[in-house]
Amino acid sequence: MVPAKSLPMLASLLALGAGASLLPMQAQAQIASLNLSNANHAGQLDVPLNKSQVLTVDRPFAKALVGNAEIADVLPMTNRSVYVLGKKMGTTSLTLYDSRNMMIAVVDVAVGPDVVTLKRQLSDLLPGQPIGARISNDSVVLTGTVSSAAAVDRAVQIAKTYAGDKVVNMMSVGAAQQVMLEVRFSEMSRGAAKQFGINTAFLSDSGKVVGGIGNAAQSSAILSDTNGRPIVDLGKILDSFGIGAANYSIGSLNLTTALDALERKGVVTTLAEPTLIALSGETASFLAGGEFPIPVAQSNSGGSSGGNGGNAITIEFKPFGVSLGFTPTVLDDGIINLVVEPEVSSIDPSASVTVNGLTIPGLQTRRASTTLELRDGQSFALAGLLRKDFQDTVRQFPILGSIPIIGALFRSSGFQKSESELVIIVTPRLVKPMRAEDVVLPTDRVKPPHELDLFLMGRTDKAVGINPLDPNAMPPEAPKKAPAPAKEAPASGKAPSGYEL
Repeated sequence: MVPAKSLPMLASLLALGAGASLLPMQAQAQIASLNLSNANHAGQLDVPLNKSQVLTVDRPFAKALVGNAEIADVLPMTNRSVYVLGKKMGTTSLTLYDSRNMMIAVVDVAVGPDVVTLKRQLSDLLPGQPIGARISNDSVVLTGTVSSAAAVDRAVQIAKTYAGDKVVNMMSVGAAQQVMLEVRFSEMSRGAAKQFGINTAFLSDSGKVVGGIGNAAQSSAILSDTNGRPIVDLGKILDSFGIGAANYSIGSLNLTTALDALERKGVVTTLAEPTLIALSGETASFLAGGEFPIPVAQSNSGGSSGGNGGNAITIEFKPFGVSLGFTPTVLDDGIINLVVEPEVSSIDPSASVTVNGLTIPGLQTRRASTTLELRDGQSFALAGLLRKDFQDTVRQFPILGSIPIIGALFRSSGFQKSESELVIIVTPRLVKPMRAEDVVLPTDRVKPPHELDLFLMGRTDKAVGINPLDPNAMPPEAPKKAPAPAKEAPASGKAPSGYEL
């Protein structure tokens, strides 16, 4: 028996024949099987919105009723199959009766987003990821265990095209991959400096005229030897490589002139090679350097004994040196997404600040931050971190130092030039834990020496060679004797000495 409201659809279906493919807003029907033999409640049937499902049962029925015809419409095809069309988001029930009007089963019908097509697209776009999708009211629930967080994000983005923001993510990520980052910091610093200065002290025979010019002028003007001749205080000429002095007189004026000169060249290379390991999605950091103290004034509003506020000084430590922070994320196909933040800093006395008699040094810092994607074992380099400094200084006696040629006797000149470049090379690798027996330590080959090796050969340990021309050469090891072949047991059944039966 068919309800009256289903008769027009049945007549249309019979008129169109067995095709039934021209029903309004109908796609190709999916077939779902149902077992009614055990319980009245036969489970849930998911029907995509504006699409249909053909429900087949294992027992014949005579009547099919739907709870809310606005959500789903049903049409019996045969006595074992029902055509279900999703019309509106929501849930309702489908009840089947037999020819005696006895209820056979109740089926929950959930009309929602098209999870059937969603599953197909998830399988095509994310192969190898066991992602399940089901309808929960008007939302889509994603389940399964995937390989990476990137696969979770992509699955959620695909599901949003079907259900908008009504996507419930219940997926989990499997065992996280570990990433090892090999980093090499290489810095080349080149500096050159030249300095040329003239220091002159003068004293008249009468002692009424005295003075000095140059770096040592402050102390040279009051120094003289036992004969009354002026002396240039050579101890005040700092940072000089060569000094030469001469005494001479101009009339009644006695003079002593000292020439100081310096030329400095140097190259400095620094290198650090840290290795870090972090889980995918986690952050690891590294610092090779130190910390320097900085005094910080703390207000003390009511702790003093007189009731008056005061200031207490506390110490904070600021790090400096070679530091690195990185966050790896393993994507599909072994691609590693890296957020790298390297930094190289050093104490710079020229940028120091003096507060209340306390000198606080400054920092010379070079910092970079970048995001990139690499495969296992590939490398990238951060270069171009250049610094060029140039400084020239002229100290002279006013007016006299500006006279061409002769003015060189009344001035001191110098210049400094420095160049530095920092290169950072980063190599990520996918790693797995190793067995304990495969770990080799540097101390494994260092063993105490024999007494004869210590006293006669001077070997402090067995890792040190005995050849003074090649300390790394090790003495040849004595060949190991092959084990003796096992003796056969006598026929009497008695074992020889050292054997057991």
